[in-house]
Amino acid sequence: MKQKCLFFDRDGIVNVSPGPGYVECWEDLHVIPEFVTAAKIALERNYAAAIITNQRGVARGIISHATLDDMHAKLAAALESQGVPLLGIFCCTHERGTCDCRKPLPGLLLQAAKQHDIDLEASWMVGDRETDVEAGRRAGCRTVLVSPLVSETQADVKVADMAALVEMLPGLLV
Repeated sequence: MKQKCLFFDRDGIVNVSPGPGYVECWEDLHVIPEFVTAAKIALERNYAAAIITNQRGVARGIISHATLDDMHAKLAAALESQGVPLLGIFCCTHERGTCDCRKPLPGLLLQAAKQHDIDLEASWMVGDRETDVEAGRRAGCRTVLVSPLVSETQADVKVADMAALVEMLPGLLV
């Protein structure tokens, strides 16, 4: 039987967004506590948790693959120690227009689904940008936009912040 998954964007959902620019080292990656709570809710309801992220800083030479891999290994270990084992961190490091995995394209979600036998129609993509929503929709997932600023969205659900997501999530994951 295929598993369900709650896919999370990284910057702005899992960790505090660096704003314009990139998280370039582990010390600058600050996990949002409400993300941990949301992931635990997902796990309690038999959803896997995975991170789907664009990290173009690698293609631009701002951060190395090795540094990014190290940050993601530390992030996965830190989350595991808090009771949040991840299915994986799926990452596009390519420049725009050079691949089929960079959101808003669905490649990372499709890759995760193939590797882990995920039922995309029973899964959710949570992000803070319309590109996250579009990637989730293209993959066949239901979608949540977390943003206090955006009023127009194609997302199935919109919440202002991660705290609001935590409140709403038990009713969504049935």
